[in-house]
Amino acid sequence: MSARILTLAAESFPIAGKFTISRGSRTEAVVVTVTLVEGGATGRGECVPYKRYGESVEGVLAEIERLRGALEAGLDRHRLQEAIGPGAARNAIDCALWDLEAKRTGVPAHVAAGIDRLRPLTTAYTISLDAPDAMREAAEKAAARPILKIKLGAPEGDLERIAAVRRGAPDATLIADANEGWTPDNVAAHMRACAEAGFSLVEQPLHADHDEALRGIDRPLPLCADESAHDRTSLDRLAGLYDLVNIKLDKTGGLTEALALARAAQERGFGLFVGCMLGTSLAMAPATLVAAGARFVDLDGPLLLARDRESALRYEGSLVHPPARELWG
Repeated sequence: MSARILTLAAESFPIAGKFTISRGSRTEAVVVTVTLVEGGATGRGECVPYKRYGESVEGVLAEIERLRGALEAGLDRHRLQEAIGPGAARNAIDCALWDLEAKRTGVPAHVAAGIDRLRPLTTAYTISLDAPDAMREAAEKAAARPILKIKLGAPEGDLERIAAVRRGAPDATLIADANEGWTPDNVAAHMRACAEAGFSLVEQPLHADHDEALRGIDRPLPLCADESAHDRTSLDRLAGLYDLVNIKLDKTGGLTEALALARAAQERGFGLFVGCMLGTSLAMAPATLVAAGARFVDLDGPLLLARDRESALRYEGSLVHPPARELWG
């Protein structure tokens, strides 16, 4: 077997403007990139360490570094699942292993995953949390896009934001994403406002620690779990609380578990929403395999950046095309 070489890098990509959700604002996306070289082939994977889940760039780099010996000795993605738990670190390694396998064998990753063909996908486009008038203006600018994901969850003003965004984009499909920012006391009123404004979905209205309050509540539109949904072990608790699960590779710990989660969720009757952290095309590319069977897709990370990687995904408006071999898979 050829020697395998692992290279790690932390990289920063500026955001076009500012990205704001209920937990705060950012002006850059800091990612960790794993590169594996073996037998003349190169595989890459990207992850976004997320503070909400106790992750940091330094911590993720250290997690991966602890596996250097095993990875360079040939650890494959199946044994990887037992070597490290779900999260950003495993995601970057797992996706790099998928890419490396595709480059070495010549078999595209989607074929290896049992998908006959990848087709262009329609992605949601995110409107950051801001004052109601500013969000209306942002929605107006993006009104030609078919699906808009609206960040909510501020202590005050969300009812006004919901109405303002609908005025700005009267024909778009709207998704409300509270990022755990609502409370058991106001969630019903906010969901009613979303339904009255013609929203199609509400994502993670309550903190994951408090979402048991959703059980049995009147729901005028479907609910999607995000921060409450990580890997297959999440599904038992989510039954009766949510209608869809948002699958993100940084939460599942890579494409391997994401595909397994998608199958298990559908078997349990959940709809699929495939989302992303704020990363580059390298992070979005493997997620397109899971998104092939999703009801909603939110892979707009690169559209929110001031610059992307070379050989980036091709976006035509909100249509995202399958990744080129040079990028991933």
